[in-house]
Amino acid sequence: MSTTPEMASKESTLPTTPDGAAHETVYDRFTPGQKRWIVFVVSLASVLPMFVSATFVPSIPRIAKDFDSTHAAISLSISLSIFAAAVGTLVWAAYSSFYGRRLMYLCGMPLLCIGSCGVAISTSLWTLLFWRFIQTFGCSGGISLGAGVIGDIYKLEERGTGIGIFFGATLLGFAVAPFIGGAASLLISAFMKADSGRETGAAAQYWSWRNLHYSLAVWSLLEMLLIYFSLPETSHPGTMGIEKVMSRRRFHITWINPLSSLWLLRSPNLFATTLASSLVLVTDSVLLVPIAYTIGVRYGITNEAIIGACFLPNGVGNFVGAPVAGRLSDIVVRKWRVRREGVWYPEDRLRATWIGGLCIVPISIAASGLLTTYVGGPTGLSLNLLCLFMNGMGVLFVTSPIASYNVDVAHSRSAEITAAYTASRSLILSAGAALVIPSIERIGVAWTYIIVAILALVGQG
Repeated sequence: MSTTPEMASKESTLPTTPDGAAHETVYDRFTPGQKRWIVFVVSLASVLPMFVSATFVPSIPRIAKDFDSTHAAISLSISLSIFAAAVGTLVWAAYSSFYGRRLMYLCGMPLLCIGSCGVAISTSLWTLLFWRFIQTFGCSGGISLGAGVIGDIYKLEERGTGIGIFFGATLLGFAVAPFIGGAASLLISAFMKADSGRETGAAAQYWSWRNLHYSLAVWSLLEMLLIYFSLPETSHPGTMGIEKVMSRRRFHITWINPLSSLWLLRSPNLFATTLASSLVLVTDSVLLVPIAYTIGVRYGITNEAIIGACFLPNGVGNFVGAPVAGRLSDIVVRKWRVRREGVWYPEDRLRATWIGGLCIVPISIAASGLLTTYVGGPTGLSLNLLCLFMNGMGVLFVTSPIASYNVDVAHSRSAEITAAYTASRSLILSAGAALVIPSIERIGVAWTYIIVAILALVGQG
């Protein structure tokens, strides 16, 4: 397997000439301490969209009651959020190649802040949907821009570790967010039940989900200040489009087609790795989206905070697996480069996906389906939580090396390929999330999970 000529890096044999020294120098602009700080800042920014999406789900019953609407109608905002995230990540990534990473962060955070305040003051379904779109669009560049930044500051042999840490922190946030949202919802519910006054009860209901979005607005404002004062521009000198504009006005606005990023997937290899990553990530969605209807119903868990806590083992697995997988992929790259006497093939990094894709992911989700169906009590619950941890770790053993591979082969457009990868993946994940509950109702948990395990194996193949 090999990349297309336009995608493949010019460094198939990494140079040792003066050009090679220049190649090394561009990654030495920042000290190791500065690089760690940059990874921390962009990881924090990438956690925000996870909180924006994941904390909303536990609030749906409260919002539906507040607007005198149905759960299904309020759930439209989830589909809208997926669409806004897909569009937003393409827009921010495309413009980051022209204007730089830092400016795109600084443009997105105010939209997130305004959108969060808009969601908090919404009084109807339509205003909620509008501001929810703005909110999600503003924060949707976190992952694609962050991957671009990692590609900017880390050279080939270190990039997998950097991206692994970045994705680990991001997905830990995704797992923690439902627990926080569920705990907040539970506390407000308890407060409302304890309250006997009608006016105070209404105030508590108002507080229950609106203040959560005010908190996200404050977080985005603080993140914007952190980026403004401490995040340097990481794009390689001379690579930004704005640097090549001859007569630059103070505000130079250029139209860039955000869909151009998707054209990168015409490479058979990049399309194949995106599909493989999506099929593996579907296992995460299938385990987590219906968790209240699978683990919750099977083991009699109705407490929202405890349901949210069931997400934590998967997040811890992500957090543990991401840096390990990233480091492993770097080791594989170095090993095969030495074996070929300095010749580098980007596909070497994909060897690191075998452990997760062939073993950990399919076994963990199939085992979870069988346990949920046939093993009850504390034993079944404990083993299910172990499966969630293993699945979280296994998924990152696949997706982290693939993300690094994409940056390797499309390095000059690293944010754009990550955006195309993320947007395409979102469409597949949304379909999986929509079909999982009907499938469980029709053929049961065990068979649904076994089918998804087979799809993951197909993706690895």
